[in-house]
Amino acid sequence: MSILDRFRVDGKVAIVTGAGKGIGAGSALALAEAGADVVCAARTKEDIEATAEKARQLGRRAIAVPTDVNERDQLENLVKAAADEFGRIDILVNNAGGWLPREAMRTSERSFEEAFHFNVTTAFLLTRFCVPLLAESGAGAIVNISSRAGSMVQPSFAAYGTAKAALSFLTRNLASEFAPKVRVNAIEVGSVATSALDYVADNKEIRDEMIAHTPMARLGEVEDIAACVLYLASPAASWISGKVFEVDGGIEHPQMTIPTTPL
Repeated sequence: MSILDRFRVDGKVAIVTGAGKGIGAGSALALAEAGADVVCAARTKEDIEATAEKARQLGRRAIAVPTDVNERDQLENLVKAAADEFGRIDILVNNAGGWLPREAMRTSERSFEEAFHFNVTTAFLLTRFCVPLLAESGAGAIVNISSRAGSMVQPSFAAYGTAKAALSFLTRNLASEFAPKVRVNAIEVGSVATSALDYVADNKEIRDEMIAHTPMARLGEVEDIAACVLYLASPAASWISGKVFEVDGGIEHPQMTIPTTPL
């Protein structure tokens, strides 16, 4: 096997959440281009069907399963749909997540708990539902999409940053339990130019400030993250588990600081 062959995932089946757009769609298509059949999950049917169709154009089988990851029964249905269609699951990409920044003193208990559920509990539940089938493959791989907000202190990120920090640590814990049959890794992403960052794209001053504070002098692209997802899901990373990769343009400090109200 050549070194490039180790990055192939031919014959594998991958579930990707949040696959309608952005990092999720890019990850699903990267896996499809490398040989995997894909199960695209997100709330908006039109978006995931568009991603699935692009995967089919790459010569892969693909299905779109409308899924709100906050609903346990829909997560169970997602796994069942994948198993019914393909008979196996080899790769899981827990990409769905996110939360708007807000000052800690203006973050309600409910909002804090919802941020945790959306970013951590959903990934934990879907992982539990998938692991039996991932283990059957003998070389299952889970990639959790975390955030640099989970490892850098910055105002207004008490809810989101704490949730992503928990997801990164959960990655390490689960890896220790599931090895050697299932590998679990995470990617802490920096600022990536997707629709979730439209407030930056629409404000040149903010965008320029963020770029100025990024050593690589640009915002990330979806492909930057998708390439790492493929690596961690493929045999090329078969000796890697329990690790959190930072794909962030080289940042060690927040690219911008959101003003907060002094106490």
